[in-house]
Amino acid sequence: MRRFLLPPLAVLPLILLAACAPPRDRLAGDTPPETVPAVDLERYDGLWFEIARADHGFERDCQGVTAFYTPQPDGTMAVINRCWKGALDGELDIAEGRARYPDPADTAKLEVSFFGPFYGDYWVIDLAEDYSWAVVSGPEGRYLWILAREPQPGEAFIEERLADLRARGFDTDGLIFPDQWPGIDTMPRAGLPPQPSSTQ
Repeated sequence: MRRFLLPPLAVLPLILLAACAPPRDRLAGDTPPETVPAVDLERYDGLWFEIARADHGFERDCQGVTAFYTPQPDGTMAVINRCWKGALDGELDIAEGRARYPDPADTAKLEVSFFGPFYGDYWVIDLAEDYSWAVVSGPEGRYLWILAREPQPGEAFIEERLADLRARGFDTDGLIFPDQWPGIDTMPRAGLPPQPSSTQ
C-alpha cells in the first residue's frame, strides 16, 4: 500500500501547493456558491463515496474513491481518503488529514488540511436532510464533488444532482464518475478504522 497526498472529498488544500495550473472555473459569474445553512460534524462523520468529481491533477486516475470522517475532541475532524489507482483492483493510496471550522459560526464552510499548516476551502453547498448525500465545492467553483453514503445511489439521484448544479450555474460537462463498489459490503476496509462491535 502506497501513501499519497490525495484528498478525494476534501482535496482543496492541495491547490495551495499544486505545481500544475488550477482547474477551470465551473461556476458562472463571480458570486461564490451559496452553502447550506449548517453542517453538524457529528452527523457528517463516517464513510462517504465519491460519485462524481471535477477533473484535477491530484485525483487523476482514481477509482473507488472514499473518505472517512471522525470527530475529534478538539472540535476538528480526522479525515482518511482512499483511492484505487486505475481500477478497483489497482494499488490503494491513502491520505490522512483533518478538517476544521475557520469560523465556528459558519459550519457549512470548512477547511481541510493534508499538508501540514496549509488549509483549503471545503464548502458544503447541498446536503440531504438525513445526511445521505452531499455536494461540495469551493468559493471559486473550480472544484466540485457529489458524495453519497452508498457507492451506487442510482441514475435518478445523479441526474437530480446534476440538474440542480446546472440550475445554480455550474458547468457539469466533463465531470468524472469513478468506478465504485457494487455495495458497501463488497468494499475493502483497508485503511479504515475498525467497525464498531454493534455493527458487526
